Amino acid sequence: MRKIRVLVACGAGIATSTVVMKKVEDLFARHQIPVEIDQIKISEASSKEDQADILISTTMLPKEYKIPAIKAMAFLTGIGTDKVEKEILDAVDNIK
Repeated sequence: MRKIRVLVACGAGIATSTVVMKKVEDLFARHQIPVEIDQIKISEASSKEDQADILISTTMLPKEYKIPAIKAMAFLTGIGTDKVEKEILDAVDNIK
């Protein structure tokens, strides 16, 4: 299986995306899915979406993207993480 390329975005590309990036790494490791993660500011998403398979964001999405864009605030609040994890894994299944 090829590596899934994931963009993890937040407003500044530093704090919350770091937390979410770790959760995404753990999720992919648990399911033995090779992943390459790029931590970005949400303002960079438009210019990087052509090189990625999935966008995972902790902030509001300013537009529609060509790739699946998943809101992952649940990883910060701890509420609804199962739903977000399923959404990510479903997106991966559609990419394979």
